[in-house]
Amino acid sequence: MPATSPEPAERFKYTRAHRLGGDKQFQAVFNNKLRKSSGPLAVLALPNGLGYHRLGLTVSRRVGNAVKRHRIKRMLREAFRLNQSKWPGRYDLVVIVYPHEVLTLNEYAEHLTRAVDQLHVVAVKRAARQAEDAG
Repeated sequence: MPATSPEPAERFKYTRAHRLGGDKQFQAVFNNKLRKSSGPLAVLALPNGLGYHRLGLTVSRRVGNAVKRHRIKRMLREAFRLNQSKWPGRYDLVVIVYPHEVLTLNEYAEHLTRAVDQLHVVAVKRAARQAEDAG
């Protein structure tokens, strides 16, 4: 009997397609006014109709020097990459980072997951209300 190979592990991707790019895409998310905060992060969302989430980051100089800002961005991208398949819906997400001491990868993942879950609940309610008003 031939040995069967185990199921391939879930692939965690973060490609160019998973990034928000350009002012128009960021501005569309900001204009949607769907926002939740968790810890040092504020997450804004816009349902995107794609089969995957997309991420945009804003980390101002107030957060720290370039080394600290880039470390935080790397940690947030990794938290996004590892957890995006568990999140409900499909959204364009913009994460705004407020000044804080650098957290662990798990802490960033928890903050992102909490915010996305809360955003999904609000987005579903908003969509239901709009459907009710239209129909």
